[in-house]
Amino acid sequence: MEVEIDEKDLKAAGAEAFFDGGRRGVRIHGWLIETRRNSILNSSTIQQWEQKLETSHLPEMVFGENTLVLKHLTSGTKIHFNAFDALSGWKQEALPPVEVPAAAKWKFRCKPSEQVILDYDYTFTTPYCGSGTIEIDKDLNGREVSEETRNLKWEDCKEQIDVAALSSKEPILFYDEVVLYEDELADNGVSLLTVKVRVMPSSWFLLLRFWLRVDGVLIRLRETRMHCVFGGSTNPIILRESCWRESTFQDLSAKGHPFDSAVYNDDPSIISQRLPIIMQKTQKLVIPS
Repeated sequence: MEVEIDEKDLKAAGAEAFFDGGRRGVRIHGWLIETRRNSILNSSTIQQWEQKLETSHLPEMVFGENTLVLKHLTSGTKIHFNAFDALSGWKQEALPPVEVPAAAKWKFRCKPSEQVILDYDYTFTTPYCGSGTIEIDKDLNGREVSEETRNLKWEDCKEQIDVAALSSKEPILFYDEVVLYEDELADNGVSLLTVKVRVMPSSWFLLLRFWLRVDGVLIRLRETRMHCVFGGSTNPIILRESCWRESTFQDLSAKGHPFDSAVYNDDPSIISQRLPIIMQKTQKLVIPS
């Protein structure tokens, strides 16, 4: 999705866009919002990650330097998204491997002389909803240092993201989508973790999406949405909605939906309406003064 940014819209909103090598983003209403992109991890870095995560398995394509950062400059509140923390969540959750038909005889990352046993979650499903800290910058002997004071405290709530407001015809001041990792499951599906952000004059909105399709077996969708409205006399509030949906191909077929995997290459946001909800919750974060 390419978005044309109008300089007049930026100026009217009191925003400033910036592009610096692999960094691009916008400053608006006390927020610094930026994305960074780079190539996939090289072999030496992959080994380091495997040691830290205590695993010998990683997705085929890990974009370890890709990130989305949203920082509220006054309070030091920082929300960010990265592949390492997402894979840490995968390792900790450790879901059982998805059962596949024996006839498929999948051979995941196997050497000709080895027999690979799928005794781990090869789909790299993660419960990751983002990372966050409060960082305070202060001057110490003429030097600027960053001190991480505490993690963010999200509270369960009954409020919901105003979808109607997000559908209004506001100009888009900044938009980007960042891939964190991807695996094609040996050409038997896809496992994909992405995060996208959209900044408007009135608010910012982001969507973190884990999309899994194991052909003929399972479809899984885990999404986290965050929304923050600018302005107002009170401290900024971020709403976070998390939803986990999934279904087997067999159950989809039983409900009259197609069994053919090719049908489910479409936009996950459309397919999601066919998937039952496994878990759903809404939380909020009040930005401190």
